[in-house]
Formats: sequence, C-alpha cells, structure tokens
Amino acid sequence: MALSVIILAAGKGTRMKSALPKVLHPLANKPIVEHIIDTVKSLDCGAINLVYGHGGELLQSRLSHHELNWCLQAEQLGTGHAVMQAQPHVNDHDDVLILVGDAPLISAATLQGLIQTKQSVDLALLTVNMDDPTGMGRIIRDGANGDNIRAIVEHKDASDEQLKITEINTGMMIMSGKDLKRWLADLSNENAQGEYYLTDVIEMAAKEGKRIGAAQPVWHKEVEGINNRAQLASLERAYQRKQADDLMTGGVHIFDPERIDIRGSLTVGKDVSIDVNAVFEGNVNLGDNVVIGPNCVLKNCDVGANTRIDAFSHIEDAQLADNCQIGPYARLRPKANLAEGVKIGNFVEVKKANIGKGSKVNHLSYIGDAEVGASVNIGAGTITCNYDGVNKFKTTIADGVFVGSNSAIVAPVTIGVDATVGAGSIVTKDIADKELAVARSKQRNIKDWARPTKLEK
Repeated sequence: MALSVIILAAGKGTRMKSALPKVLHPLANKPIVEHIIDTVKSLDCGAINLVYGHGGELLQSRLSHHELNWCLQAEQLGTGHAVMQAQPHVNDHDDVLILVGDAPLISAATLQGLIQTKQSVDLALLTVNMDDPTGMGRIIRDGANGDNIRAIVEHKDASDEQLKITEINTGMMIMSGKDLKRWLADLSNENAQGEYYLTDVIEMAAKEGKRIGAAQPVWHKEVEGINNRAQLASLERAYQRKQADDLMTGGVHIFDPERIDIRGSLTVGKDVSIDVNAVFEGNVNLGDNVVIGPNCVLKNCDVGANTRIDAFSHIEDAQLADNCQIGPYARLRPKANLAEGVKIGNFVEVKKANIGKGSKVNHLSYIGDAEVGASVNIGAGTITCNYDGVNKFKTTIADGVFVGSNSAIVAPVTIGVDATVGAGSIVTKDIADKELAVARSKQRNIKDWARPTKLEK
C-alpha cells in the first residue's frame, strides 16, 4: 500500500509577530517546514501534499527545489478543512499520513512507528504523555486494557476525571484514503468557532467500530509545535543539544554542549575537540584530532587530521589538509585550498588560492587569486593585489620564496623558486629563481621637518 503525506502549513502564525510565514522561520538555518519535508522523504513515500495559505508565493519560492503538491487553503476554517484541500491528491488505497507543519523535530523513527501501528488498526494517532497537559486534548480510551481509543476531548470540555489523563493528541495521524474521504465528507462546522475539526474523525471512526491505536514519539520534543519566537528558540536549543549529545556519545570533546550550533551536517573523526560558541553550517568534515577553538564559524569545508583552528576564525568553502594551523582571527574564503602543514596566522585572509605544503602566512596579510608553492614564507602585511578595478589577475609564487613584510605583489606576476622579496616592496614584474627583488623608492631624510599643526576653527 502506498503512503501519501499531508503537511498542514497554512496557518498565519500571528504570534510570531512577523511578515514571514511561520513555517519559513529558520531552525538550525533551515525553514521549520523543510525539516519535516526532509524527514518525510526518508520514508519512501509517494506524494507529499503541502497545504498552504498565508505567504503562499514566498513559501513556493523558498521550497521550489522540493517536489510537492501545492494545496491552497484560501480560508483557514480548521484542520479538517485544511485536509480537505489535499483530498484531490489522495487515492482510496493509500495510507494517508497527516502531519502538522510547525513541529520540526519529528523523526523518521517516530513516523515509522506510527506507520507500523497502522498495520494492525484502522486509524493510528501519534500521542504523547505530558507532566502538565493543561490546554491539550485528552485521549479517551476504553476496553478491558484501555487499548482502543474512542475519542479526543478538548481541555475545556473535559470532566474532572478526564482532566487527570496525561496522554494528549499531537494532531498527527494515519488512516486509509478511503476512510479519510468518507469522514471528511461528514465533518460539520456547527461549533462556536465555525470550523471543521480533524479530531472529529476519531469519534466517527469509533462509532463505526474501527480499531483506533496510538504510537508515541521516541523523544517528547519531536511533537512540540512552534507558535511564537520563544518556542522557536526553545526548540532550537533542544535540537542543538541533541546534536551535541550525539557527538559526545561518538567521542567528541565538546567544552559546553549548550554553546554549539550545527546548522547542517557535521561529521567527525576520533578525538575531536570543540570549544564554546562554534558554529557549523552546510557540510563540514573534521578529521582525527582536530581542535576547534572558541567562537569559530565553519561552513562547507573539509578539515584534515591534526589541524588546529584557533579562536574567532571563519572558514567557508575551503579545503584544509592534515597538520594545518589556522588563526586566531583568520578568514579562509571560498576556494582556499591548504596543503599539509600550512600555517595561516592572525588577521590573515585567503581567497581562491592554493597554498603549498609547509608554507606560512603568519600575520595581517591578504592572499587572493594565487598559486603559492611549498615552504613559502609570506611576511606580515603582504597583499596580493589581484584586482585592478575591473578584472582579477593571478599571482604565482614558487617553492621556497621569502616575501618580506609589508610587500604588495601586483598581479599578474610570477615569483621564481627560492626568490626573495625585500620588505616594503611593490612588485610589478616577474622575479626569476633565486633573485632578490627590492622594489621601493630611495629613502630621503628631511632635516628640520615641521609637523602639521591643528587648524583653528
């Protein structure tokens, strides 16, 4: 039997106090609803039907890379009405999994458990037991063992005895397409809110004598929804703490698991150490014995074994081989490729450059659009001048070159093997192997120089 999924994501989210649709607010740098879409894709399902309303054009733009059936709910008339909008895409013989679009931490394992439960009943709910279920719909059971669910009672309608129940409804359920269509056709909006409630199908199923079962989440945070920014922040930290716990279980030394952010995929080798406030975005791979200092940001990069990245360094779309040393306060921009044993020191920026084995750029330098050989030493304050205001040009520095401090290398230029550049030089011409280039004007000392004085206002 095929699986069809309906994600309810049409709410305005007024309590977010934002023009951005609630389900597009980011958690771990990814829209809330996209977490759910990605999880659903791992279930080997057929159609994914997204019920949308507020901010529809923006929603479609942000999620255009996903294959979805877009189901417009022009008026928000309740959860039952929302599901009705996806009904044309539901086949009678499908199992239909209905999910809420604001619970981003729902896991594939939990959904697999719900799907498995459906195999032995006609309708399965995802429920959870809460220490304080105030305000939530209670699950009412009957039967000798209390196995069969017969109703969901809202908090305001519950008796004193029912209010003692701690099992509550999450809004997520699965049933056959044929049953769903029949029950949707019988929904009524004759209530104080004038809305169609999806939970009414539970009572309909019970009256038909249907078997109604329940599954529970692997982790209670999975079913928490987001209605305001405080709840978004709370789930963000819960998500991040879980990532940290998983890493520590795998052997990573994390200085403070409350101060780490993983906004993508982080894979690690053995004996990795991560200090406070590290941020990982996109796909990041850390080799064995890598040390990440405090307040570093790594995005879409590979870091080789035994490499150390010191405090406040930013690395994006870069490749670092083994035994490198970076920072503090270093910035590696896209297409920075470092060979084994390279040292990039404080306040150094590297962009679109290959730097050879054992080379050093220790202080206050910019290396961009460059090919740097092995065992090169680039002195403090050196700049590869790669841009003439219109075009960019390449600098080539061969093996063993020594560049003195405060030099400017104006591309396109090539510096030969074992050549030396005197400090303070402005290099505009190629330098042959083993040559010394001193490219600066002759020093003049002016006697009795009068310093400028402050002008009177």
